Amino acid sequence: TWIYGSDIFFIKQASLGVFFNMAYWTLFFFIPSLTMRLLSEENKSGTIELLLTRPVSNWQVIMGKFLAALLLIVIALALTLPYYITVANLGNIDNGQVFSGYLALILFSAMYISIGLFMSSVTNNQIVSYLLTLSVGIFFQVIFFMLSSNFSGLIGHILSYLAVNTHFESMTRGVIDSRDLIYFFIFTFFGLVLSETMLIKKRYA
Repeated sequence: TWIYGSDIFFIKQASLGVFFNMAYWTLFFFIPSLTMRLLSEENKSGTIELLLTRPVSNWQVIMGKFLAALLLIVIALALTLPYYITVANLGNIDNGQVFSGYLALILFSAMYISIGLFMSSVTNNQIVSYLLTLSVGIFFQVIFFMLSSNFSGLIGHILSYLAVNTHFESMTRGVIDSRDLIYFFIFTFFGLVLSETMLIKKRYA
């Protein structure tokens, strides 16, 4: 609370801005460790073949693992609600901004989990899966953002749109823009489709 509440005591404003920022970076490093063994461990042990012989579709396998990981994140975020209540009691807080901030964390987590799930499906090594997921996260977080500042016009706008922090920061300011929602949904869906594609290859290999 002392760390997350620093924005209240230093800027004299009831806000969860610092909390959302720190939660984002916590998830940035935690989610790769959460997803690194979702499929890589089964690939290594050979149980993936047993799983694929059961009467379930590839999509059901992928969605089951994806939703289980996302549910864990949602539960963890729900446990922070007492902090929100405490901050709200200290002053007037923008509830709309709080809602969009939590939504941004959930959507970012969903996107990142889908990427981690795919990386877990392409390797038998958990550490490699972790590093691959983290590398993709750094690419979306840092590389696109840095490149966008070096280009102007259409290319600059495209690179800025691809940077995940552009959309996360927009939502944590209390703005729920369809462009941000579409961004998270597209990349989440893309990660899930790639994961299913890897399972299809293993099923018919």
